[in-house]
Amino acid sequence: MHNILDIILTPDFSFSAIRVTTPILFAALGALISDRAGAVNIGLEGIMLMAALAGVVFSAYTQSALIGLFGAVFIGFITASVLAYFTLKLKTDVILGGIAVNFFASGGTIFTLYYITGDKGTSSSLASKVLPNINIPIINKIPIIGEIVSGHNILTYAAILSAIGVWFLLNRTALGLRIRSVGENENAAKSVGINVTKTRYVAVGLSGIFAGLGGAFLSMGYVSWFSRDMSAGRGWIALAAEAMGKGTVLGSTLSSLLFGVADALSNTLQLFNIPSELIKIIPYVTTVFGILIYAISETKKRKVKE
Repeated sequence: MHNILDIILTPDFSFSAIRVTTPILFAALGALISDRAGAVNIGLEGIMLMAALAGVVFSAYTQSALIGLFGAVFIGFITASVLAYFTLKLKTDVILGGIAVNFFASGGTIFTLYYITGDKGTSSSLASKVLPNINIPIINKIPIIGEIVSGHNILTYAAILSAIGVWFLLNRTALGLRIRSVGENENAAKSVGINVTKTRYVAVGLSGIFAGLGGAFLSMGYVSWFSRDMSAGRGWIALAAEAMGKGTVLGSTLSSLLFGVADALSNTLQLFNIPSELIKIIPYVTTVFGILIYAISETKKRKVKE
């Protein structure tokens, strides 16, 4: 037990927790925007997966990490827009539409990977590029703090800035006001001339962009290749983080960090003689408990109001 605590209470563990939080936070911010508009994006898991493959393919064929990033974001946006078309225009059930995207992504990425590389497992044969890590001047010289804060992938810092940007978007811009209005009272929004469908299209599109950034990090920052189903439930965890965050940027960010810590803990425990099956379920068990606690608290609030 002491050995485990000795490893957890170190700058390296904190650094790892922040690192693995990055894709969850990106997806949670996307979930937050679409949810505030009243258009829940259940397809985040699949969007992240397709974006991860797109980042590798685009960067490999252009030999540019930046183009790979743009490719991942573009695929994320297009996939979310297609989902929005089916759910908003054709009135497909939101849950079924999102699940369809997730299943399509799981099988479609394997097919595409095999078509391009002849391998159904990983993209190791592709000379894909990775996004750079950044050492922050001055801060990287500070003991402990520098070890935790500096040296992360550029997308990790982008995720932190994105959280601030999403807060500003939702609370200080006209678009944010429309998104919140549509989500809170659709009829009232219509009465003041807000185009509800258009606003929801924009919100879902933005959620796809953020999920695309999360996917890009998985294959171009967290590791340097794509592997089948590498999103590994992070899209679902992001939905749980957004729900636990009660529709706020700060709450979603802190919830994402909680799940990131659980993920980092599962990685750390692999150093000890603990069954791997038990270790791998830690992030998902944390997700279940988080949702359970949230559901209990919401039920108590409703009973008090009644």
